[in-house]
Amino acid sequence: MKAFLSCLFVFITLHVVAQPPHGIYWNKAGDAIFTVRDNNIIVTHFPDMQSSILVSAAELTPAGETQPLPVRNFFFSNDEKKLLIYTHSKKVWRYDTRGDYWILNLINKKITQIGKGKPASSLMFAKFSPDGNKVAYVSEHNIYVEDVNTNAIKALTTDGNQFLINGTFDWAYEEEFFCRDGFRWSPDGNKIAYWQINAKNTPNYLMINNTDSCYPFIKPVGYPIAGKAPSPFKIGVVEIASAKIRWMQIPTDPVLQSYVPRMEWSDNNELILQHLNRKQNISDILLCNIKTGQPKTIYHETDSAWIDILALWDEDYAYGGWEWLNNGKAFLWVSEKDGWRHLYSVSKDGKAETKITHGNFDVMGINAIDQKNGYIYFLASPFNATQKYLYRTKLDGTGNPERLSPQNQNGFHEYALSPAALFAEHIFSNHYTPYVREWIALPSHQGLDGNLVNAAIEKANPASSNVQFFQIKNRDGIEMDGWKVMPEHFDSTKKYPVVFYVYTEPWGQNVKDEYGIAYNFLYNGDMAKDGYIYISIDNRGTPVPKGREWRKCIYRKIGRLNISDQADAAKQILQLPYVDTSRIAVWGWSGGGSATQNLMFQYPNIYKTGIAIAGVASQFTYDNIYQERYMGLPQEDSADFKAGSPITYAKNLQGHLLLIHGTGDDNVHYQNMELLVNELVKDGKQFDMMSYPNRTHSISEGPGTREHLIHLYTRYLQQYCPPGPQVSLQYKR
Repeated sequence: MKAFLSCLFVFITLHVVAQPPHGIYWNKAGDAIFTVRDNNIIVTHFPDMQSSILVSAAELTPAGETQPLPVRNFFFSNDEKKLLIYTHSKKVWRYDTRGDYWILNLINKKITQIGKGKPASSLMFAKFSPDGNKVAYVSEHNIYVEDVNTNAIKALTTDGNQFLINGTFDWAYEEEFFCRDGFRWSPDGNKIAYWQINAKNTPNYLMINNTDSCYPFIKPVGYPIAGKAPSPFKIGVVEIASAKIRWMQIPTDPVLQSYVPRMEWSDNNELILQHLNRKQNISDILLCNIKTGQPKTIYHETDSAWIDILALWDEDYAYGGWEWLNNGKAFLWVSEKDGWRHLYSVSKDGKAETKITHGNFDVMGINAIDQKNGYIYFLASPFNATQKYLYRTKLDGTGNPERLSPQNQNGFHEYALSPAALFAEHIFSNHYTPYVREWIALPSHQGLDGNLVNAAIEKANPASSNVQFFQIKNRDGIEMDGWKVMPEHFDSTKKYPVVFYVYTEPWGQNVKDEYGIAYNFLYNGDMAKDGYIYISIDNRGTPVPKGREWRKCIYRKIGRLNISDQADAAKQILQLPYVDTSRIAVWGWSGGGSATQNLMFQYPNIYKTGIAIAGVASQFTYDNIYQERYMGLPQEDSADFKAGSPITYAKNLQGHLLLIHGTGDDNVHYQNMELLVNELVKDGKQFDMMSYPNRTHSISEGPGTREHLIHLYTRYLQQYCPPGPQVSLQYKR
């Protein structure tokens, strides 16, 4: 039920530890980057910014072929003498994480395919051994290791199938914990640690394909809904030489089960991992002895709501990683135990802990650790939750955070820092300054290619943006951030329609001071020119950097607290003399679709038109990791699930509602549409609906799909919430 966002720009900073979707790569010295341009791999040196071709397209053309390999991604061996080329990729759920791999020897320019004999585009997460002489990968649920010099392939597991998954994960782990790459080389290259997921007892959702053949066929998706036990995990360590496997003896509840969302090597003899209970409110850091398989708890934490794993708020860690400090004697950890998200240094035995960041603010992301000079670089915004800035502070916890983002650059910043934080790619925007990309030196923040951000800010005109930020309080006096776009040629003596854009759940923040934030990607036209007031508000429970209580007060209250906060704000907005209370619309996608349904049903006197896309109508149908994290276990108190589900209030519908869903949605299943339709029909409620055959949660597949959706959305909104001032017609059924 994660937020579906229209991104005018996508920026991802990566720790290259596995198989990220894409990104830039720094050399070990941190003074050069590698990128792909016209299928050439380019090296750019800092600080002079001089570029040259490291690997040409001709060198990426296998013998007997006329075209170079299309480079989807690439990875260096530790000695930077070999290059692993990822190509011919195919999609697995969200990302194209399976494909073919080739090795290019950068010394003799020989290029060789690995995994020959395996099905085409079946290799996943291939990576060099520490010495660069082997490559390990997953194919068809088993782990293999291949000798780089001889191309001899050895199976390290042989029992894998669609129900017993070695080295990767099931749908729920991938979607909710970002776990995709499920194996790790040991530092000495003699062993591999891996996850095994046993999905044989996980029920299947059966999605029906009615269009790709004369006879419909079923596509099963292993999907544990709220209340169902997750697929059990095992952590194994396999020796490369013998293929002998030792299983770690990690305790778990035999009925409820538990989770391991993070696992890495601490040294050649031990694994370190994070173990969560089923409710995800107890976190234990375990050290596992690989010889005995016995774990030892070194760090224990509880929360009355839930504990966020690192990748939930810092995308850099979506593919693993563990930050070791002081030559492996300590590690970096994050906790909200003092009410704010702060960084801590924890000794490897768990006996000593040092708080690194201090103050009433949340750490929003971890950028780099400069152990040589004793600094950690992170993102935060202590004074404005709609913005983001780069800070650094001392690793030993002394001193105050130092803001590195220039004081004149108010808005939203992203950074990709080099090792040792010498240089960085910097990307900036705010609501009136388009995205600008520049390269900078740190910690001075001096531009290496002309101080492009400062130039863009000087050129930008704040008056050119029609986005206005505001604050509004809920019934408890708690202030919420919002943005609004007013109609062009606004006349306060006339009345205008209001369209609310919502998400409202713990996965998405709508109100950010970045360029294009108020762009409605489904409206065919210009809402301001057409005469709409367009508004979005972040209620309590959204992942806004306002502290633990802001984010976690929604525990067990999704569908109630977030909905009442939105309604509180709407009631105040409806009191404005220029708002036409008969023309109030709301729309959202995924969790926003659920919120739209709830707002239409729970507050029918406010919201007259709703467009709900891919919404969860019943919380009982969504996956266990997400729903139980924020709502608890339904078998303990199903009343909260029922009270938060739109379907419970469907009988209250009064206005115009359009339901939109893809029948091939593996995330929020089409079942939600039909359950809600049944309830509305039972209650005699008239509504509109559109099903997109075999489209997934993004409703993007197939020719003409997005254009059709845009036209449908725009036509419905204009029909039942007409734009412009002083429309006197009342649209009733």
